[in-house]
Amino acid sequence: MSENPHASQPLLTAGLRPADARVTVILLHGRGGAAPDVIARSRDFRQADAAYLAPQAADRSWYPRSFLSPLAQNEPQLSSALAILARLVADLEAQGVPAHRLAFYGFSQGACLALEHAARHARRYAGVFGLSGGLIGPPGTPRGYAGSFDGTPVFLGCSDVDVHIPVERVHESADVFRRMGATVDARIYPGMGHVIVDDELEAVRQVLSAVV
Repeated sequence: MSENPHASQPLLTAGLRPADARVTVILLHGRGGAAPDVIARSRDFRQADAAYLAPQAADRSWYPRSFLSPLAQNEPQLSSALAILARLVADLEAQGVPAHRLAFYGFSQGACLALEHAARHARRYAGVFGLSGGLIGPPGTPRGYAGSFDGTPVFLGCSDVDVHIPVERVHESADVFRRMGATVDARIYPGMGHVIVDDELEAVRQVLSAVV
């Protein structure tokens, strides 16, 4: 297997050019999903002056095992996925897009990836949205991330009975982001399951609409 399996995958775009947009959102699909699926979700955000970018995972999966597995068991795919995000952010910065006008959105496996990347690269972002996800690693994983989010809005939405995402990991992730200076809105939906609901999308819309 290639040491960088996601490197040759396409990047889909929608909306304005990032340099011309009020806010740019990186969208990350879940396991079994695809970039066209998640970029279509951008219509729900109703931001006419936004740019959207959706990278594609090799074989429709950012990493092979559960996000709760030992980190080594998800390599080299996990490191490749995180490297794709880091390169994409660097490219946006080179285009004149500052971090405070950049947001991350992900569902399920994509949410886990978005949250983990943000935690490893803390700064003031326009927003971080993790729907049905949490920070990556088995129970007891050290969370000594460096840096500060400086008030970044972080939204976490998940069911209390999600078969893939233990609610305890959502709470742990919320605590980590709060400790790092984020403004966290964590919502647990009773009996929801592993889906996206309108209340979550409205929360995303409100944060994106507030970006100046």
